[in-house]
Amino acid sequence: MKKIKLLITLIIAGAFIISCGSGSNISKESAKKLKNYSTYSYLPNKDTILSRDYDNDRLHEVIISTINDNMSSEDFAIDNRQPDVLVYVHTMFDEKVDVNANPVYTNFSYYRPGHYIGPYYKDYTYENYFTIQRIGADAAIKQLPYKEKSIVIDFIDRRSNQILWRGTADEEIGSRRLERDLRNYVDEIFKNFP
Repeated sequence: MKKIKLLITLIIAGAFIISCGSGSNISKESAKKLKNYSTYSYLPNKDTILSRDYDNDRLHEVIISTINDNMSSEDFAIDNRQPDVLVYVHTMFDEKVDVNANPVYTNFSYYRPGHYIGPYYKDYTYENYFTIQRIGADAAIKQLPYKEKSIVIDFIDRRSNQILWRGTADEEIGSRRLERDLRNYVDEIFKNFP
């Protein structure tokens, strides 16, 4: 009897430990889709960092560059015409809202082509970004509370507009060596990429 109780305790503790950490839950179907996909592009956002303590353009350049490096190592290639996956980045430096689960209304500052897009998205933006106005989330995608100095990355099926996977890290991004910390933070997110 003691062995059975010990075994049950170990199983519960193991499940708890596995559930902790960065990233998000993902359904088997979403994981399968992501494994079969090979191209991506960005949905640009208006997640600008309002605080003058940060260089908005430079921070986004570092984030996009680091995501691109990680996507390349996952054997994904940029395709701005018909990508399998759309990448949507939420920079949470001074914004005071949650990243909602379902539906997610994109917070673009435009709904037609020709409006301003940050220079950090140059060469990486989905050509028809302006047609995406509403994004749905799988039931397994959890709502993430606002955390100051954090990044949330959504991976969205372009055909269905469903969020396949949402990644974030538990730590707060430091300020002393901000660019290095940003890279480390994004790399940490990708450790749980399916």
